[in-house]
Amino acid sequence: MIAEALQRAVLLCIDDDQQMLDCVKAFLETFGYTVLTAPGGMKGLELVSNHSVDLVIVDYVMPEMNGQEFAIEMRRLRPQAPIIMLSAARDVPKRALKVVDAFIAKDDLSSQLLPAIARLREPAILSLEYDA
Repeated sequence: MIAEALQRAVLLCIDDDQQMLDCVKAFLETFGYTVLTAPGGMKGLELVSNHSVDLVIVDYVMPEMNGQEFAIEMRRLRPQAPIIMLSAARDVPKRALKVVDAFIAKDDLSSQLLPAIARLREPAILSLEYDA
């Protein structure tokens, strides 16, 4: 049941670096996730408005709308959806970290992303088991 719930999860990845976006998408899809991608915060908000999204992964440094600005808007649209913020910089302001559920440095992405997703998705998965 838990593995099935993970495979049904829809993740939204937002990053202005297309190569990074493609890499994260391919990585997550190998684990059964459905992955939507957006090259920036505005497109990400558009996708969230039109699709059911279980978790968002957003880069902090992006033109037009940074990850913190996106997370604030995301909380208005879907207050319960977990948000993971990524950044190549480790000195992200504390106020930006307060509006997300987890932070992962891009250097640590390969070892920390899947555990963070599992940890943040666990309450939703457990509620599916109890509802069954």
